[in-house]
Amino acid sequence: MTSTNDIRRSFLDHFAGAGHHIEPSAPLVPHNDPTLMFVNAGMVPFKNVFTGLEKRPYTTAASSQKCVRAGGKHNDLDNVGFTARHHTFFEMLGNFSFGDYFKEQAIDHAWTLITKTWGLPPEKLTATVYHTDDEAFDLWRKISGLPEERIIRIPTSDNFWSMGDTGPCGPCSEIFYDHGEHIWGGPPGSPEEDGDRFVEIWNLVFMQYEQLADGERVDLPRPSIDTGMGLERIAAVMQGVHDNYDTDTFKALIAASVELTGVAAEGSTQASHRVVADHLRAASFLVADGVLPSNEGRGYVLRRIMRRAMRHAHLLGAKDPLMHRLLPSLTAEMGAAYPELVRAQPLIAETLEREEVKFRQTLDKGLRLLDEATAGLGKGDTLPGEVAFKLYDTYGFPYDLTEDALRTQGIAVDRAGFDAAMAEQKAAARAAWKGSGEKASDDIWFDIAETHGSTEFTGYSSTSGEGEVLALVKDGAPVEAVEAGDEVVVLTNQTPFYGESGGQMGDSGTITTLGGLRATVRDTGKPLGRLHTHQTVIEAGTLKVGDTVHLTVDAERRDRIRANHSATHLVHAALRNRLGGHVTQKGSLVAADRFRFDFSHPKALTAEEIGDIEAEVNAQIRANETVTTRLMTPDDAVAAGALALFGEKYGDEVRVLSMGKADANSYSVELCGGTHVRALGDIALFKIVGESAVSSGVRRIEALTGEAARQWLGARDEALKAAAAALKTSPDEVPARVAQLAEALKKAERELADAKKALAMGGGAASGGPAVEEVGGTKFLAQVVDGLDPKGLRGAVDDLKKAVGSGVAMLVAVNDGRASVAVGVTDDQTASRNAVDLVKAAVAALGGQGGGGRPDMAQGGGPDGSAADAAVAAVKAALAA
Repeated sequence: MTSTNDIRRSFLDHFAGAGHHIEPSAPLVPHNDPTLMFVNAGMVPFKNVFTGLEKRPYTTAASSQKCVRAGGKHNDLDNVGFTARHHTFFEMLGNFSFGDYFKEQAIDHAWTLITKTWGLPPEKLTATVYHTDDEAFDLWRKISGLPEERIIRIPTSDNFWSMGDTGPCGPCSEIFYDHGEHIWGGPPGSPEEDGDRFVEIWNLVFMQYEQLADGERVDLPRPSIDTGMGLERIAAVMQGVHDNYDTDTFKALIAASVELTGVAAEGSTQASHRVVADHLRAASFLVADGVLPSNEGRGYVLRRIMRRAMRHAHLLGAKDPLMHRLLPSLTAEMGAAYPELVRAQPLIAETLEREEVKFRQTLDKGLRLLDEATAGLGKGDTLPGEVAFKLYDTYGFPYDLTEDALRTQGIAVDRAGFDAAMAEQKAAARAAWKGSGEKASDDIWFDIAETHGSTEFTGYSSTSGEGEVLALVKDGAPVEAVEAGDEVVVLTNQTPFYGESGGQMGDSGTITTLGGLRATVRDTGKPLGRLHTHQTVIEAGTLKVGDTVHLTVDAERRDRIRANHSATHLVHAALRNRLGGHVTQKGSLVAADRFRFDFSHPKALTAEEIGDIEAEVNAQIRANETVTTRLMTPDDAVAAGALALFGEKYGDEVRVLSMGKADANSYSVELCGGTHVRALGDIALFKIVGESAVSSGVRRIEALTGEAARQWLGARDEALKAAAAALKTSPDEVPARVAQLAEALKKAERELADAKKALAMGGGAASGGPAVEEVGGTKFLAQVVDGLDPKGLRGAVDDLKKAVGSGVAMLVAVNDGRASVAVGVTDDQTASRNAVDLVKAAVAALGGQGGGGRPDMAQGGGPDGSAADAAVAAVKAALAA
């Protein structure tokens, strides 16, 4: 038997041998088509190549592309498990020509592969062509030798493909396999074509026209080829079975499900096993490609897929979470072809188990309540919409699950009533929001969010992508179009731009269109916490609501922001390790060139503590552990040891970032919605450049990472070299040389102070210095000097007091136009003379206020150094009074 893995490999080998570039599968989240929730066809990753927006170094390619159809217009979810060929996840084999070969070579490649390489009997094959495509009809007859009755002309859109209302389009040929007369059905185009006997296995699209907006269809200058063959369908054919779920990959997954549940895959339980197997594939690959379950957007579709599978596991009687225990079987089957499945296996397993544990609680409670609500209802009845809404709003029981659970009983659900109850709740929420004190400027965004929903943020895994313009806001009001020179806020349905929140600054970058728009995004905001708004300047061209735009984040700036943000998490952990568990984050700023981190701590960090923190953080960076992300409820996250960040508003679910290693645990685990490095080595280098007080009990660290830290250290090194050159020594000897100079300076300053002090003493009257005089019956000695350090005043006055013997001494020092004054009273005179009163009189004369000290010694100063003599006179007047 030919395995699915063998078929995939031989398909790619065949086209590699024919000179095709083998393109790895793109992620399931498309960044080049804002109209798609998931990649749903093999050509999606090549869309921009076909339209000419993108050039690649090859003109032919082949791939096995992961695809999901479970949301939007391509939604097969409800059929999965109950038909032979519907899947949420499937693989599309395809070969592509971008202006290289055309119809003849495409048909030849297909026929050679199917009949010669794979050996399918020609008599089992039928081809279709568009009814006017005589060229394809003749080529099929020439290359395959099929009789004309098995080359069927189809006049419907089934055999004419288009990328959209405008753009590339063209006829196509489909290849059908006949499973035999024992299965009901007829060939394509017949009244019995909906039967299962003839199954389409390959579609060859001949992209030869361009559809214009005015309805005209013109020839493309370089016709191209786009083909698609479902791997699951061709595997069923080549393995001799009619049902995709009987192929080797699905049989292995279903066998594992049977073994774990103890329930055979037959009769009424067959569909449940199939749902579990199919949805396991879809959920696992979506998580591996960065999608995590949430309550909106792609995450909601993933959660819906998971919950549908988990409900069928419940129907099979599984007592414990089942899905994560099936994951090893999936990786064994598909891990070699898709190594991302193996790399992400721990995250996938944890996500599946956590979701199933939580959902089982909701399911058990919801089903009990649903049984109570439908106790009086029977087949053909309808459950009131407000009851379904109460189950959803109060108990978390999703509407689609209510609908699915009642379908088997023949009970409908009043969807209009459900929607009315939902609208009523939103109106009440808006009224509460308006009364909450939120700024009025957010009101416009509330209206827009109500109309369009939340922005889908794709920037965790990409810095570029496409989006559809949902709203343009200019001067605070919505507009339909803007042009060059306008400053406008642009809202798209999805964006890789991060909106400022949680201390992290918003992204900047560019917005462009094929129509010539060039716009600069200066900043990105996040009003209401769920919209990403681009503050934009239109440089050239025009932009309208409904346009598809290409969004490109300034990736270099984003990388620096990510490094700084991840470093704040490491700093937080290091601070708690070194200073204690009392340390908590009190705020942060994460910019491209630096970051600051505020934290609770009662005193300044010592140089040793700063050094220890730097060393610890840099050790984690050098270890280069991968950063992992999980999605959890806030309560579960905190219970698991995660730290909540200051000022962050958390919803029902949060991203939990785990970084580094500490023994058997992660070094840092925090709740955070920001963008981060993929591995800690991306931070490169960490350096603290400042530590200061913010307020009582709150300290701040300022730091740099990566190139900014290297440049800072480089500048310090250059300054050290310059200092060494000035000191005529080597950089290593600078500290010792500076210490020598500092000591010499201190000695010179002491000698100068002693000289000035000696000058102030003046040597008494005998040496021409100030003479002791008697004022008001008290001996008084005063001196005015220039340049004496105010710090030396008290010591000098003590010496003057000794010269007086019994009385009052005064010294006024004038420096740079200001004056400092000190007055001393000998101990035997303090009963009648108070130095504080005397110095206040001197200070007033100097134009100052106050002055203080003790009765025997007081000091003060004033701004008017020219009044030094007046200050002496004021003290003499006070003594004479």
